[in-house]
Amino acid sequence: MDINTITELEHGKGAKMSKQVDLNAYMDFVEQVTSNESNNTVALGEQLNNLEAETGVNMAALLTGAIGIASEGGEFSEIVKKCIFQGKPLDKDTIFHAKRELGDIIWYWITCCRALGIDPNDVVAENVHKLESRYPGGDFDVFYSENRKDGDL
Repeated sequence: MDINTITELEHGKGAKMSKQVDLNAYMDFVEQVTSNESNNTVALGEQLNNLEAETGVNMAALLTGAIGIASEGGEFSEIVKKCIFQGKPLDKDTIFHAKRELGDIIWYWITCCRALGIDPNDVVAENVHKLESRYPGGDFDVFYSENRKDGDL
């Protein structure tokens, strides 16, 4: 069975028809197009060991940092979301909670710097250099935001 396997479903009066993807076929498709390292724990371990041996990067710390940044960023975003969309007060306690989450984010950010063997001061300096280059007048400009120079990630 391939991903294009479709079943027709009836919906209420008038027998309107819609197409539904077979999720089991999709699951097989996802497995087929996923890397061996993502599907196999032994292959993942070998890849981590190879990368660490080839580069000297602390892969355990890098993985911890990357997942931690994403997780803590989600927790910080949850606070903002609740204040904006759900009526949570943006009061002293909420700001303190946000401050703690930002502290967690920077902890994981430093963990990534440590893992990669880079000076966190150099990271910030490179960011300033990138933004100065992107916005030559020193002010935000929509044109430069959307039309970047080659190599400006």
